[in-house]
Amino acid sequence: MAQQGLATQPAREAAPAIRVGTLGDEIKKLFDSVARRAFEIFQSNGQALGHDVENWLQAERELFHPAHLDVSESAEGFTVRTEVPGFKAKELEVNIDGRRLTISGKRETREERKDKKTVYSEYCSGQLLRVVDLPADVKAEAATATLKDGVLELEVPKAVAAKKIPIASKAA
Repeated sequence: MAQQGLATQPAREAAPAIRVGTLGDEIKKLFDSVARRAFEIFQSNGQALGHDVENWLQAERELFHPAHLDVSESAEGFTVRTEVPGFKAKELEVNIDGRRLTISGKRETREERKDKKTVYSEYCSGQLLRVVDLPADVKAEAATATLKDGVLELEVPKAVAAKKIPIASKAA
């Protein structure tokens, strides 16, 4: 089994863990979630045939919220900012695999109110997924993440570029 490293965060504020590893397992989980929700929609519509694509697209709309990114580059690294309103740090995950940065999250909220004989219940769930390829190699293990006021900010240092070493010839 492949090992995945875990980059630690400074103790500024609660922040999501940054994992270094493969993206395949996360994509499979997300695919399974969409498939499950699409099947629930199919069942709720009386199992009417011929609406597969429509059910699938509705499931995607319900489950995924696009995370808009602002990526800025400096000589030292990249700063990535994204709005993740309503998400807590423990509900977010940041993965860096090579140059690929993946931000994912899942949240569920439930509200229930009982008034005399009336029961009011509301359930909301949401997921976000954003994958972006950074333009240069990075040091994933040195990346940091902070979450404040619904904005996730990542600081990802660039990897040291390979240096050419000149070869001096000596006369024999």
